[in-house]
Amino acid sequence: MSEFLEILTHGRRLKAAVKDLSLDDLRDLVAKLEKIVTERESEAEEELKANAERIAKIEEIRKQMAEIGLSVEDLGVTAVKVAGKKRAPRPPKYKIVVDGEEITWTGQGRMPTVFKNAVEKGASMDKFLIA
Repeated sequence: MSEFLEILTHGRRLKAAVKDLSLDDLRDLVAKLEKIVTERESEAEEELKANAERIAKIEEIRKQMAEIGLSVEDLGVTAVKVAGKKRAPRPPKYKIVVDGEEITWTGQGRMPTVFKNAVEKGASMDKFLIA
């Protein structure tokens, strides 16, 4: 939470923050906050109204389907979205042996330090290609 919101939502911190404001400034602040609250309330009411209309339409369609004798399964549509399969990891494209340890890299992403050091010393990446 931002510092501003922490002050705004904490009673004593808010009181300390606005202690230098005049009564007129405080009244203006209250009016602005009331306007924001009113706008939020109307937005929430509109959302509830839209949701109620949507639910009413869904019920109307269900009644029509029941009259015809159809079910959701007859439509052949699944309501649950199946998560996509995670792809297999890429095979390594480059290999280098340092102090008896084999280090591989797919050629994608950040270049490992051992490859970077070798290239800076003048080696070609073609030298490390896995056949």
